[in-house]
Amino acid sequence: MKASLGAPVAAFCLIGAAAGVAQADTALSLPYGISVTGHVDAGVSGNPDDPANNINFGQTFNDRANSFRMNQLMLNVERDLDPKNAGYQWGFKFTGMYGTDARVTHFYNEFDRITHSPYQFDIVEADAQSHIPWIGGGTDVKLGQYPTPIGYEVIDATGNPLYSHSYIFFYGLPFKHTGLLTTTHVNDTLDVWLGVDTGVNSWIGQKGMPNNEFPKALFGFGLNGLMGGKLTILGLSHIGPEAPRFFESSSGGIVPNPGANNKVLQFYDMVIGYKITDALTSTTELNYVKSDIANASAGGAATYLTYALNDQWSITGRAEAFSDQNGNFVSVGTTSLDYVNGARGLAPAFAYAGATNTGVARYNVVYGELTIGTTYKPAVSDRFNVMFRPELRYDTVIGGTAGIKPFDVGASGAGRKSSQWTIAADVIIGF
Repeated sequence: MKASLGAPVAAFCLIGAAAGVAQADTALSLPYGISVTGHVDAGVSGNPDDPANNINFGQTFNDRANSFRMNQLMLNVERDLDPKNAGYQWGFKFTGMYGTDARVTHFYNEFDRITHSPYQFDIVEADAQSHIPWIGGGTDVKLGQYPTPIGYEVIDATGNPLYSHSYIFFYGLPFKHTGLLTTTHVNDTLDVWLGVDTGVNSWIGQKGMPNNEFPKALFGFGLNGLMGGKLTILGLSHIGPEAPRFFESSSGGIVPNPGANNKVLQFYDMVIGYKITDALTSTTELNYVKSDIANASAGGAATYLTYALNDQWSITGRAEAFSDQNGNFVSVGTTSLDYVNGARGLAPAFAYAGATNTGVARYNVVYGELTIGTTYKPAVSDRFNVMFRPELRYDTVIGGTAGIKPFDVGASGAGRKSSQWTIAADVIIGF
């Protein structure tokens, strides 16, 4: 994950600069180097099929068809570490978010059931930070709650070149962690990432860790400034037992899961950024996830090309293929609490490909999506940034079990099409 929320990787910076990432020019400055920034992100996603369940299948943040959503009202209070300062440093970051995206990104048992509304509150990040100059260029440390550094796309809307997200972002990666994360800058080229945490979207303690108390490991490497500064590579993994300690039985009762500590969830991801020209950049993401819990795996590849026409306009295209073996990963919630209930081992009303809204079929599906969008940054004010992002997206089934039709769900609860067009746009106001 996740550039603007925690991964200072040059590959992200290349795309961000070309895509016109909205960053406030004038942050509110407080004593001790503390700054306050934020943004509002709102948009609409149109679906000409007008599915009966109002779901754009395969899209989660902007999953509601033909509906306006305020996805994010985000506020950051932080004291940044200065990458030019080689000495000891301290810092912190708090990021709170209100909007429809929060129903998906909650830490387990943290503000996740205080409302049934699709508009919810979430803590995206709350950590202390430091820079310790012991090895090479020093080690950056985070302790607390933080977005995962794994992957290319991020929770923060201002860190992405497109409004809609990839399958990899939603179904092949964690969102957040609680724990300790270190990034050691061995030299100008090599970064080493090491971390230990409570798991995927988990807090601490019995009520905050549905997936047992065993620690999970995050590790990997970053390669910066290759090929004359044009190429960067980030390869990260996250591994640990993640099976819920309790399940909802067929009678509705809660029963313990004796195999909770033996079922491992594994994530592997690599992001490769290349600056082709001063105006054209590419990013390729390779992803694989394996779940012992479901005896299933998934993964795929996505490629982004961004061309900056000038300081105000840029164009981004994304092509992706994502394979879901046994149909355990790609799904969307039909109510605002489905994602929370799923984390708790309760029976959510997820919509799965090839099944009704309440059933789960076993199938193999390879999804494909093509998205093209533009970013326009008008000069509005010295105090505010504005970014407008219209896009056109095509989702389709390109392989797997024959006859799967996950899109355009009808009144019966079953999908009627193997492909889907959506046209969407959002506006981000940064301050």
